Amino acid sequence: MQTTPFFTDDTIVFGLLMLLLGFVFYTSSIKEGFWKKFYIIFPSLLMCYLLPSIFSSLNIISPEWKELGENGELVTKKSNIYYVASRFLLPAALVLMTLSIDLKAMFKLGPKALIMFFTGTVGIILGGPIAILIVSIFSPETVGGAGPDAVWRGLTTLAGSWIGGGANQAAMLEIFKYNQEKYGAMVLVDIVVANIWMAVLLFGIGRKEKIDKWLKADNSAIEELKEKVSTYSAGVTRNPSLTDLMIILAIAFTAVGLSHWGSNSISSYLSANFDVVNDLTSFWSTFGDRFFWMVTIATFLGIAFSFTSLKQYEGAGASKIGSVFIYILVASIGMKMDLGSVLKNPGLLVVGLIWMAFHVALLIGVAKIIRAPYFFLAVGSKANVGGAASAPIVASAFHPSLASVGVLLAVFGYVVGTYGALLAALLMEIAAPK
Repeated sequence: MQTTPFFTDDTIVFGLLMLLLGFVFYTSSIKEGFWKKFYIIFPSLLMCYLLPSIFSSLNIISPEWKELGENGELVTKKSNIYYVASRFLLPAALVLMTLSIDLKAMFKLGPKALIMFFTGTVGIILGGPIAILIVSIFSPETVGGAGPDAVWRGLTTLAGSWIGGGANQAAMLEIFKYNQEKYGAMVLVDIVVANIWMAVLLFGIGRKEKIDKWLKADNSAIEELKEKVSTYSAGVTRNPSLTDLMIILAIAFTAVGLSHWGSNSISSYLSANFDVVNDLTSFWSTFGDRFFWMVTIATFLGIAFSFTSLKQYEGAGASKIGSVFIYILVASIGMKMDLGSVLKNPGLLVVGLIWMAFHVALLIGVAKIIRAPYFFLAVGSKANVGGAASAPIVASAFHPSLASVGVLLAVFGYVVGTYGALLAALLMEIAAPK
């Protein structure tokens, strides 16, 4: 079946994504009439994410599609936009948005950030078996199966993805040997459910003051960090010259190059010299993942630069350029969300939604008890469900200076992902109908 989108050329697709971003930013800058009311309800960041997903759902653009090859067979084609955004623009954004970070103030955020992160992890570990138990009451065939076709084996890949990331997801697929032909359905549930929750989180950011009031949250540490960064930025702000802009881009993409060089070198060295890194069942397998090292090195470089005179380039707009890169990443992630795919696997989708609902309910409950701000709830969740690609997006939506908080929590997710998913797998096997 021919499923080729209307635009397949990445150059054209990228132009369309930039047009959508420009449209959102232009209309959100109108401070009266319809658009003012519209963006009170739908935050601009949410629209930057949602509009590309609508275009993808209408098959105008697509992250992946099938088209007829020369011999009449279906050939899978992929867009490279998300790859470029996540491998080039994401590390550049991490560096630029941490240039002005006040590390001492960030440590003063206290233990609530970690508590909410680990609450999110526990929510994923327990949510899977609870979802299986609930669905098995009215539809046991949805969560049943035996051998390689056992649904719980496929759901372990969701646990790996939602606690750690792609590397942890691949580890679960390798460990539990789920039927590869059915694996696509799990990937679909992963993308749909995670992106629905992403949209809800972004929607909530526009109402963070009301949510924090309901949670009776103490925002003082977060406000102190934002105030310090904003005060520093205001003190060094200047009209950027061409030289300033070129140096900012040089800082960003030199760091990107170093991040890729370092990640390739480290992962290759570890894989070649330590067998435990190549064992997907091992805790140490995460350290063989190049994306993990790329994010880690980029974050480290950004923090290191914040102790040097390079920090002054925040005054020339370093974090603003970093924000541009983040919004392009947001659009590329939104492009991966096909709203029409929601109905393709209703049974598994229900499992995923119940699972995510438990994760969210546990986060809200703990946040209410410890009076954690919505920021910690949102970033703690996305550091699990989304990792380094999504956590800084959500964090920077609160304030650009907070992006590094999301990245540092996401690194925890990579490290605990495999073992958290293994525990979830054990519980899901017990809960699954025999």
